[in-house]
Amino acid sequence: MDKAGNDSRRAQPLPIRLSHWLNIPLLLIMAGSGLQIFTAYPALGPRGAQYAWYPLQEVAPPQWARFGGWLAGARHWHFAIAWFLVLNGIIYLGYFFTSGEWRRRLFLPKRDGAGAVRMFAWYVRVAKNPPPPDFYNGLQRLAYTSVIVFAIVEVLSGLAIYKPVQLWWIAALFGGYDGARVVHLTMLLAIAGFVATHLVLVALHPRTIVGMITGGARG
Repeated sequence: MDKAGNDSRRAQPLPIRLSHWLNIPLLLIMAGSGLQIFTAYPALGPRGAQYAWYPLQEVAPPQWARFGGWLAGARHWHFAIAWFLVLNGIIYLGYFFTSGEWRRRLFLPKRDGAGAVRMFAWYVRVAKNPPPPDFYNGLQRLAYTSVIVFAIVEVLSGLAIYKPVQLWWIAALFGGYDGARVVHLTMLLAIAGFVATHLVLVALHPRTIVGMITGGARG
């Protein structure tokens, strides 16, 4: 706030931008090494009782999507980078809430629910006009809030897989080790879907990337 009481923050403050750009290499390494680990047992469910609903049992991810070379190498990369990714997330969330950024970024159903529906209707050409402009529209807030939830669940399910005995109480939240693997893979796909959608929207609105580099105008 300036002396007149106006919000003088940039549209994209420095901590938000740093976290955003750091996430790119960290997520790429985590996803690639995770898929390499998955390749050691590319199935869901315990051996001898694999889940019938999963259509890709014993189908390994493509080579281009994997990172780490082999199981042990991928595990080393995965567990090492995981702590940097978690630390980056903690710093982001700490700033997110202590700075008040959550007020303009977090999805609040009462404020954003109707706007999210209207924005989606406009994107699919059902509505003729988008909702009134805001810092973020309701659909953006829903997407950005959802990916935070996805990331938290991804970390918790990863811990359950990493230490299923020591952290049995976390594993129990997912129905055990095999359930945690299902959730972990599902959240990876959800995050990948978010990233793909995000890239499409950035391509449609290229000015947003300038703000994420420079910080944009002050409020």
